[in-house]
Amino acid sequence: VQLQASGGGLVQAGGSLRLSCAGSGRTFSSYPVGWFRQSPGKEREFVAASNWKSSQIYYTEFVQGRFTISRDNAKNTVYLQMNSLKPEDTAVYYCAADTIGFWRYSTAAEYDVWGQGTLVTVSS
Repeated sequence: VQLQASGGGLVQAGGSLRLSCAGSGRTFSSYPVGWFRQSPGKEREFVAASNWKSSQIYYTEFVQGRFTISRDNAKNTVYLQMNSLKPEDTAVYYCAADTIGFWRYSTAAEYDVWGQGTLVTVSS
C-alpha cells in the first residue's frame, strides 16, 4: 500500500480546504486511516481517523465540529474536509494507514504506511 496526500494550500482564516489521501493497492479500503499534522518545532499530532467502513470515526478536540473525515472506498480515497480554519491549523498534514491491525487511532506509531504530507497554511 502507498499513500499520496494532496489538497493543501494557502487559505485565509475562516476558509476551507479539502485534503485527499489516495491509496494504491486493492486492500487499501480495508485499512483504518488517520490524519496527523505537524507544525515546526512541534510533535506530530493526531487530527482524525476512520476505520475501513466509517463506522468508527474519531477527532481531536481541537478540530471537532470543524473537520470531517470521510472515505470513498470505491475510489481508494480518504478525505479531510477542513472548515472554519484557524491560523493554528497551519501544519503539514499527513495521512497514514494501519495495515497491521492493532489500531490505536490516535497513536502515530500504530500506523505503518504514511503519505508524503501536504502543507496547509492559514493566514490571519
